[in-house]
Amino acid sequence: MSTFVKQPDVAQEQFDWGTIGWRCRPANTGSKHLVVMDVTLEPGEGHAFHRHPGQEEMIIVKQGAVTQFIERESTTLGPGDSVYLDADVVHASYNDGDETAHLQVVIGPSLGDGGYGLVDVSGEEPWASLR
Repeated sequence: MSTFVKQPDVAQEQFDWGTIGWRCRPANTGSKHLVVMDVTLEPGEGHAFHRHPGQEEMIIVKQGAVTQFIERESTTLGPGDSVYLDADVVHASYNDGDETAHLQVVIGPSLGDGGYGLVDVSGEEPWASLR
């Protein structure tokens, strides 16, 4: 269903690595193909190594900076920079700076009511020793 999503409608969910604002997912918009999130990473925090089975992802840095990993390769992304991730690619985002990082994240296709699937591989090698 087509709908307006105003800021007060964006449900916030706190994780040990940061906050997700659920802007678009099946539960609030009925989206079948897109999941759009506002992600906040505080200084020193990060979303450890994981992958999304069957889902592509685009991460856009809106404010601050993150150390972004694609598998074992990393670079620093700042405002306006982005990363595209093929389905099932292991990746991680860390805020190594001293300013809050704000990201816009798009994942597709959408899966179930929650919108996305995630497999945490941060405890497995080589990911556990990479950082």
